[in-house]
Amino acid sequence: MEIRPITPRYAVSPQITIEDVPAIAEAGFVKVICNRPDVEVPAIMQSDAIGEAVRAAGMDYEVLELTHQTMTPEIAKQQRDLAESCDGPVLAYCASGTRCSVVWALGQCDRMSTDDILAATTNAGYQLENLRPALEHFRSQAD
Repeated sequence: MEIRPITPRYAVSPQITIEDVPAIAEAGFVKVICNRPDVEVPAIMQSDAIGEAVRAAGMDYEVLELTHQTMTPEIAKQQRDLAESCDGPVLAYCASGTRCSVVWALGQCDRMSTDDILAATTNAGYQLENLRPALEHFRSQAD
């Protein structure tokens, strides 16, 4: 499992397994957000199985399946609200962590400059420069 912090309160990861959950809890996360659609993974890695293990470890668990088509301002705000509705760090996961990074970036357009957003994702290992036009578009929608 590879956890990549984007901010002190928001980190992303590729797909997690039930076996990863104790380490996630030990790392201090209070919530896990699944951004990966169940149709992409076998039953043992689907949101119900992972969610059961996360909740049993004392963390909150949310599911917000993301696809290219669902990356809307409303979904970005929903992800941000899920991440901010707790009192501690949040881990979001998908196949590689990219979707979780993209939805975080889109959700920050009304709070951070595009350069700062892209610097944060780059520091976490996600090269999202090609997202710049979408970030600028989302920013213009927020104004």
